[in-house]
Amino acid sequence: MTIKIEKKIKGYQVVKPEEKAAPAAAAPEKKAAEPRQAEIIQMHESVERPESLVGSTFKIKSPLFEHALYVTINDIVLNQGTPHEMRRPFEIFINSKNMDHFQWIVALTRILSAVFRKGGDVTFLVEEMKAVFDPRGGYFKAGGVYMPSIVAEIGAVIEQHMKNIGLIHDPEMDEAQKKLVAEKRAAYEAAAAGKKAAEAAASSSESSAGGFPPGATLCAKCNTQALVLMDGCQTCLNCGYSKCG
Repeated sequence: MTIKIEKKIKGYQVVKPEEKAAPAAAAPEKKAAEPRQAEIIQMHESVERPESLVGSTFKIKSPLFEHALYVTINDIVLNQGTPHEMRRPFEIFINSKNMDHFQWIVALTRILSAVFRKGGDVTFLVEEMKAVFDPRGGYFKAGGVYMPSIVAEIGAVIEQHMKNIGLIHDPEMDEAQKKLVAEKRAAYEAAAAGKKAAEAAASSSESSAGGFPPGATLCAKCNTQALVLMDGCQTCLNCGYSKCG
């Protein structure tokens, strides 16, 4: 084979055949010496369903339904037995004796399960579902928390499950905020107790669903009926939210 050299030759070196083979043989040895790192498995559509899954079941009792709903969320455990072990939602089932809403419940569970198996960040489902409003109006569940629809409460159940497995981290109030809320609640109750004896007796015997003072309104931040007027400012006795900052 002839190669035409068009540039000026400034130097040359003779390479023997055995010297050509030496670098080629050294390369595989270097790769073999490198420690192999374990592959971290992430959630994706190609992950096959194992024989058994870890799951949790939640009960939803809504005044909009005659019978309760039972929401079961099953998780797949990825990278089991390694430092990268994690649980991810794999499928969801909703069961009830009420067959009036069978079609949309089946459609919802199939779509949610498909999104779970798709992988990636699936926490966006919570906000999307909690933003669904029923045109007939919502309802208050135990604890004074307002639910705008049954779909929103299913979203709240999924949110609670994701918190349990570590997908969503709820920012808790620090000690200073908890102390402030406790002081405001005590001050409000003390002011209510200073009214007439009849009103004080009524306020001591009545309470809202969540243990907050009667007459408390809905907080826009935590959806709890715990917003009261204090010092001319609406203040939430549950999360500490204040319209005055």
